[in-house]
Amino acid sequence: MNEQTSVLLDAVQSEKLARPIAPSLETRRLRAILVMMIIDAALLQLAFAFAGLIYEGSWWGPRNMLAVQALLPVFFTIALYNGSYSGRSLGDWIFASKRVLMALAVSTALVNFLAFYTKSNAEFSRVSVTLGLLSAVLGLFLFRRVMATFIDHFWDGRTTNELVIDDGGPSFGAGNGETILAADYALDPTSHDPFMFDRLGKLLQNQDKVVVSTPRERRAQWAFLLKSAGVHGEIVSRPSHELGALGIRRYEAQDRTTQIVSIGPLKLRSRILKRMFDMTVAGGAVLILSPLLLLIALLIKLDDGGPVLFVQRRMGRGNTFFNMLKFRSMKAEKGDSEGACSTCREDNRVTRIGDLIRKTSIDELPQLINVLKGDMSIVGPRPHALGSRANNKFFWEVDAQYWRRHCLKPGLTGLAQVRGHRGATERESDLTERLQSDLEYISGWSLRRDIEIVLKTVLVLRHVNAY
Repeated sequence: MNEQTSVLLDAVQSEKLARPIAPSLETRRLRAILVMMIIDAALLQLAFAFAGLIYEGSWWGPRNMLAVQALLPVFFTIALYNGSYSGRSLGDWIFASKRVLMALAVSTALVNFLAFYTKSNAEFSRVSVTLGLLSAVLGLFLFRRVMATFIDHFWDGRTTNELVIDDGGPSFGAGNGETILAADYALDPTSHDPFMFDRLGKLLQNQDKVVVSTPRERRAQWAFLLKSAGVHGEIVSRPSHELGALGIRRYEAQDRTTQIVSIGPLKLRSRILKRMFDMTVAGGAVLILSPLLLLIALLIKLDDGGPVLFVQRRMGRGNTFFNMLKFRSMKAEKGDSEGACSTCREDNRVTRIGDLIRKTSIDELPQLINVLKGDMSIVGPRPHALGSRANNKFFWEVDAQYWRRHCLKPGLTGLAQVRGHRGATERESDLTERLQSDLEYISGWSLRRDIEIVLKTVLVLRHVNAY
């Protein structure tokens, strides 16, 4: 059996093993949180309306409703920041009740403080507002208890996915989660095989927490894998400094201690903001640019009759594979599906229309569809082809930190691109400079920075290294 056949068989076997083992709870959680916010808003208004009816004999009286309308925006601002609407709030109704009542108390104090200094206290009835607040407290508390009963009945009490990977370490029970053996999925933390990273990434898809039990000598490698996957990861272990541990967690029932080695780059609120930004920009761009997209598709078809789109497997979030879309800019028979041969200046594989769309970055526009599908983001580390090399070395051979850039979704543009790091990676420094920018972006993500990068991208659509 030759080497190429062996690699192909390994890839086929990898595809068989690479299957997500947990359903996605993200959409369900987001819907539940949205429902909680809507019902909370309704409960607050009904509480104040009820208070007005009891004390003043006026249902939905203007004075009471003015008070609750002033309270609502402050309440939701505080509640979103203090964890009142979080995954933990869905799974722990006592925690949820404490947080939401704290948000109500703080927002009431702030509104009262502002009303005092604006001399608008007289606009509100103290007795009626107090009754409204007491009614709101009761309503919010009872609603969270009912919500917990609903989750227990319809969701089997499961609001998170937890996975335990047994790699030969101390015994560790999965609780309500699932346990797998690393050997069953050919998971080797010392390997830099992209197919192994893809298998692990798919196993970790939709997981909210991953605990690895492994021998001491493999703990540092597993810590690196979990950091690269962008998940909340823990390792059943003692030494802290070797793993770059972020915290300690004690499991009393099992008499075991784990060390938190990764938490993922973005919290739930940040993921929501980033996804909303992606959908808004990508959706709007597709609508606005649709005439241009259709024209380019027509020109490519008329040029040589080949397919309009070029589909190439790239490495995405969690080091898993996805199919990235581009307008085809090369001759159909000379396409490079694995990206082993980087495009160079005066490349004879590039078509006439391909030369134009590559120099103007128009060939990347179909990736807006990848963004809408959720494979990519508007801003993030650019996805690379598996066969990409720098100085005749695979990227992960140049710097093992390369895998860590995939803890976020890949982007249509990124910090490295607006800094001018584009084109072929002929030298190892070509990769390390991009990697440094990618890791900097991941560690300091903000929505404001995404907007800035999008605006700066317009200035570098044409670049000396775009060919």
